[in-house]
Amino acid sequence: MSTGILDAAGLWALFMHCLMLSLLAIGGAMATAPELQRYVVVDRGWLSSADFTSSVALAQASPGPNLMFIPVVGYAAGGLPGAMVALLGMLLPSTALTLAVTRWGARHRESRGVKAFIAGMVPVTLGLLIVSGALLVQPLQHQPVALLLMGSSLVLSWRTKVSPIWLIALGAVAGILGWV
Repeated sequence: MSTGILDAAGLWALFMHCLMLSLLAIGGAMATAPELQRYVVVDRGWLSSADFTSSVALAQASPGPNLMFIPVVGYAAGGLPGAMVALLGMLLPSTALTLAVTRWGARHRESRGVKAFIAGMVPVTLGLLIVSGALLVQPLQHQPVALLLMGSSLVLSWRTKVSPIWLIALGAVAGILGWV
């Protein structure tokens, strides 16, 4: 995984893009993965597709919130300053907005508008998560064992109460054995 060093203009651009993504992070930070991938890989060329996917995988394998892929991608693109500006850009507006909206929503929880908004956000969130998953599968699309492992994990997660940690461990074993 590369750890490039961005100049001040690149760091500012990364900060501002993460700031914008923060306001669009409906369904959590992982829902912003496709747009962040487009920006750092396709538009800016700071990372390769494989580096981006590796950064996300590394962050997801470590303990902590899903948001942790943001500073890992920032680090891969711009070193420690890249990690810091990406994380700050992602956290500042969403934190302020969340505090304000949560307080307002708690006072108006039973209103028709709030209930309709919540019901309408369910399909949006689901769609963003599906697109994120499809993006992360692309580098593995020619590896049948990896696709079978991912599909099996999806079905097991959906249909059973198997802990995700067992599925992650199975994926780690498959990787260690060189199957994926």
